[in-house]
Amino acid sequence: MNQLFKYTVLSLGLVLSLSSCRKSNADMDASGTFEATEVIVSSEANGKIIRFDVQEGQDLKAGQNLGYIDTVQLYLRRKQLLASIQAAQTRKPDVNVQIAALQQQLATAKSEKIRVENLLKANAANQKQLDDINAQIEVLQKQLHASRITLESSRNGINDESDALKMQVAQIEDQLQKSYIVSPINGTVLVKYAETGELAMQGKALFKIADIQNMTLRAYVTADQLAQLKVGQTVDVNAEFGSEDNKAYQGQVEWISSKAEFTPKTIQTRDERANLVYAVKVAVKNDGNLKIGMYGGIKFKK
Repeated sequence: MNQLFKYTVLSLGLVLSLSSCRKSNADMDASGTFEATEVIVSSEANGKIIRFDVQEGQDLKAGQNLGYIDTVQLYLRRKQLLASIQAAQTRKPDVNVQIAALQQQLATAKSEKIRVENLLKANAANQKQLDDINAQIEVLQKQLHASRITLESSRNGINDESDALKMQVAQIEDQLQKSYIVSPINGTVLVKYAETGELAMQGKALFKIADIQNMTLRAYVTADQLAQLKVGQTVDVNAEFGSEDNKAYQGQVEWISSKAEFTPKTIQTRDERANLVYAVKVAVKNDGNLKIGMYGGIKFKK
């Protein structure tokens, strides 16, 4: 008998609750649930989580530093690459210094040629001496040209080697930057998936954050109601906080689906016989009372 009475009371309470819910939405043109932009932040690096200052319910700012993943190996690799760059630069030849001796020999040979030409004019030297000095000058010029090409080639090769090492340094610095855990948006932490001291892998979820300051009511309207709506239109929004506790907000239509879909089982439209409906998103500024998953309705302004 007591069990039967218990079931009777429970059933009566459920009926009254549903009746009250329908009554609260009776004067609404459409109903739905509140949503928020949720972002699951995952690790971009591999390693042990050294610091992770995040608590569920905590409000975060976009770009806020929340912690970091072990970067010791990356730091040491960066130092090694920088040392390699410095060592490569010390091997780079100074072209002007290296060819200075040949340039001096060539200048001396040209001066000697002028002297021999003057002696030849005075019949104090013979043609063979002039031919010998011309041949020496030609050899020195070829040596100078070959040395310049060799030294410049070596210099360019070392510069290319340094550039390749600098690219590796840039990659390491990018990995170091990705080792920091930051908030991508302004929002509130909904779920924390990791703790300090755990091993993080690329793609592992660390926490979920949502912008609950700017909520969205996803409601569903019938085809005959589409003519009353347009993007940017202001509508009245009614949020349900209980069987009789409701609160009014101002909302703005920010999206209307161009594709019809079947009415979700949890949603009641004004015409409950309608099978095909269109989803509508209404932006609502949250005063701190709206919660994700809460039911609400919209009323079109005439």
